[in-house]
Amino acid sequence: VEAALGSLLAQYRFDRYRSQKAVTPVSLLPEGLDAARLLAMAEGEFLTRDLINTPAADMGPEELQVAFVALADRFGATASVVQGEALEVGFPMIHAVGKASPRAPRLLEMRWGTAGPALTLVGKGVCFDTGGLNIKPSAGMQLMKKDMGGAATVLGLAHMIMALGLPLRLRVLVPAVENVIAGNAMRPKDILRSRKGLTVEVNDTDAEGRLVLGDALAYACEEHADLVVSMATLTGAARVAVGPDLAPYYCDDVSVVAALEAAAVAGFDPVWRLPFHTPYESVIEPGIADLDNAPGFGFAGSVTAALFLRRFVEGPRYLHFDIYGHTPADLPARPKGGVGQGARAVLGALPAILGL
Repeated sequence: VEAALGSLLAQYRFDRYRSQKAVTPVSLLPEGLDAARLLAMAEGEFLTRDLINTPAADMGPEELQVAFVALADRFGATASVVQGEALEVGFPMIHAVGKASPRAPRLLEMRWGTAGPALTLVGKGVCFDTGGLNIKPSAGMQLMKKDMGGAATVLGLAHMIMALGLPLRLRVLVPAVENVIAGNAMRPKDILRSRKGLTVEVNDTDAEGRLVLGDALAYACEEHADLVVSMATLTGAARVAVGPDLAPYYCDDVSVVAALEAAAVAGFDPVWRLPFHTPYESVIEPGIADLDNAPGFGFAGSVTAALFLRRFVEGPRYLHFDIYGHTPADLPARPKGGVGQGARAVLGALPAILGL
């Protein structure tokens, strides 16, 4: 299985912008393997890689919406979009992050399946991140086309789920925005009111991912779900902690953790658990508002970001990934560039978690 999956994933080429296209090798799968499952995983991963690798000029919120709707149409899912005044009123933090861009912010929603347990996937879709008024240095902006890697990964996972026809009800939410600089951009020390009603002090406009996810997660939890999964290229602290190869995740449910860890090994999709360390809760409470989007703690940046997100989740079992979404150098089955992380592990864990 490892060799067959590796052979399929190694075929990936991103040649959209090359005048001479790469020759795609042919991979023959040995008898006895679940070819349909392997192909679904490879196709989902290739979708993720294509979305991440596409430059931001060609992958803004509208283009991400086009890809989102195309995926829904392919599998007979329904897709809807919230933008404009409805977004400003109903999802104020998503609007605040994206309002400075001429490429309008929006929330994308997909639904598929009519029976079975309910699974909701939420992916950070920041199509480019300048850092906003707390602008990133040049080096820090180089890879920011990949800041929609969480959205790309949940779309790849959704492809796998729908292609395999898993007996569940799937809901996918993607806040799609650009974080840019303009006269109407959100400012440091602004206080935002979230969809959930919590107020958030913006101490760093470059900590925008948790803002858009907060509104999306609150919306996700307004309906019953047996599992909510969020994926985001959220913090540099996660990359520093475990490097680019591992997918750090947070979850307090021991049954979900056990299923995920086993599936990660079986699916050759390495993950690493980090803690929702409750004593750090006080760090994300600034006093002037309910929450602080970027506490000046100086430590545990990934943990405090995860704790921030958890404040917007009520009821369901919750699994959060703080991924990197990029391979810095060519590896077997993982060429340099965009990469999905955690999707195959989640796919493999769903039968045990949801009782499929």
